[in-house]
Amino acid sequence: MPKYVMWGSYCDRVFQKREPFRQAHLAGIKQQKQAGLIVTIGSTADLSKVFAIYDAPDEETVRRAIESDPYWQHGIWTEYEVKEWIQAF
Repeated sequence: MPKYVMWGSYCDRVFQKREPFRQAHLAGIKQQKQAGLIVTIGSTADLSKVFAIYDAPDEETVRRAIESDPYWQHGIWTEYEVKEWIQAF
């Protein structure tokens, strides 16, 4: 199955703004992990960017997962880009 990487940006004052949506976001990520869709996800240390690796049948599946996340729906993630990734090793 192909792998995809996602790079995205966070809104200003993300630490405060994400709080109402954090538990729903984490629950969704946990479900994606259990289903084998997401390999890893996390933010940069300065909370400006988010990075994820997905193991999905196609890019549309990844985009649906991202756009159904509370962080996307409530403007915590402000933009994102998805690229198919060729894992070298």
